[in-house]
Amino acid sequence: MSEVDMTLTSAQPAADHPLAHMGTYESVADILAVFRPAMHAMAAAVGPGCEVVLHDLSAPDVDLGHTIAAIENGHVTGREVGGPSSSLGAGVLHNQGADHNAFGYRGFTADGRELRCSSVYFRNSAGRIIAALCINFDISTIQRLQSLLQGLLPTAASDSPEQPNEFFGRDLVAVMDAMVTEAIREVGKPVDQMSRDDRIAILTKLDQQGVLQMRKGIDRIAARLGISRVTAYSYLDEARNHGVGK
Repeated sequence: MSEVDMTLTSAQPAADHPLAHMGTYESVADILAVFRPAMHAMAAAVGPGCEVVLHDLSAPDVDLGHTIAAIENGHVTGREVGGPSSSLGAGVLHNQGADHNAFGYRGFTADGRELRCSSVYFRNSAGRIIAALCINFDISTIQRLQSLLQGLLPTAASDSPEQPNEFFGRDLVAVMDAMVTEAIREVGKPVDQMSRDDRIAILTKLDQQGVLQMRKGIDRIAARLGISRVTAYSYLDEARNHGVGK
């Protein structure tokens, strides 16, 4: 089974579609030829805390563990060329028809640092997503400085439900585990105190995020929830058949 079910495709955006103005590219090499200098310029202008990444999503069966075609300041997330996608990659490919471009949303590194992120997705003439250009700025230093000035400059942080959270790791397993941990955290209970409905809610959320399309996704989720693989599939079938979480 491939990591991502690529049977989901989309038609080419119509002239009045919000994605149409972006133009199309037929290969990642074409995108690199245009944007590689811009990637270097952005990273150099903003500084060492700004990671700029181009992900190659053009393969018929994308291996999300090895998507990075070019990267600047990879030390920000600990990744390099040939490294993995973030937690958003599976969800994007799982729903090719949507506009996934997002700007100024929150990301988190494996060691807990917060990032300010933006992502733009490129399509070919058939409307299929073939690449993503992502900018990830480490704001942890700014946050530390802000904490020193908190008495003078109080701020009220708020989460926007319209914007995604993104997780990064050195490999796809770490990304997957971070997504599962976040879904469990949102329930607000220890796993051993969760009800059947709680576990179904977690499976539904992770299904919608594309985690179950990742290799061994269902096995890792079942282990974290303390249920068998068979039970996990049973819960998932029930949620999908009854439209839970939609």
